[in-house]
Amino acid sequence: MRFDIMTLFPGLVDTVLGESVIGRAQKSGAITVRSHNIRDYSKDKHHRVDDTPYGGGKGMLMMAPPIYDCYQAILEMAGEMPRRRVVYLSPRGKVLDQAKARELAELDHLILLCGHYEGVDTRIIEEIVDEEISIGDYVLTGGEIPACILVDAVARLCDGVLAAPECYENESHSAGLLEYPQYTRPVEFRGRTVPEVLLSGHHANIDKWRLEQAKEITARLRPDLLS
Repeated sequence: MRFDIMTLFPGLVDTVLGESVIGRAQKSGAITVRSHNIRDYSKDKHHRVDDTPYGGGKGMLMMAPPIYDCYQAILEMAGEMPRRRVVYLSPRGKVLDQAKARELAELDHLILLCGHYEGVDTRIIEEIVDEEISIGDYVLTGGEIPACILVDAVARLCDGVLAAPECYENESHSAGLLEYPQYTRPVEFRGRTVPEVLLSGHHANIDKWRLEQAKEITARLRPDLLS
């Protein structure tokens, strides 16, 4: 899968997504992630990409032309891809969840637009954006961190990124429940011991215990998920 990120701060994106699992997945070729500096597509000699909004108001607004030219350049670089979607990271979008991550993971190409300042000219949203996605009901200074979160959530579901589907199928939210408690060595830590069932080697009992624990934790911490 290919991810292209339109941003004013490519260094931030590259630093975050160049590490750990996502970084290794890029090196192995399981996914492709490219960041694109929108300023490179500004025709202003100072590479200006923002201006004051019509009608007044505080702050600056990202202009449509540099974003559109960046988008067109990405299409030329990537070539024809049948399953492509353009997402604008925005606090007014639908909140990202695991179901949306699974949906996006079925695509061939995801283009992400990171807003900044007071956002972007509405006309660029109307022209190129397929949907707006938020990572929560709060406002950040820009769309770069949300874009990194979205790439991480989607990429780890792509073939070859994690060792096997089992690595994510039983995690929190994947099955509609929060994840059951997990333990590793030592058996005893500061008076707290690993539950006996996990040491029994009886896989049916272990599976039953894990399901019961997942339901109990979900009911206690996120009862809204059970509805």
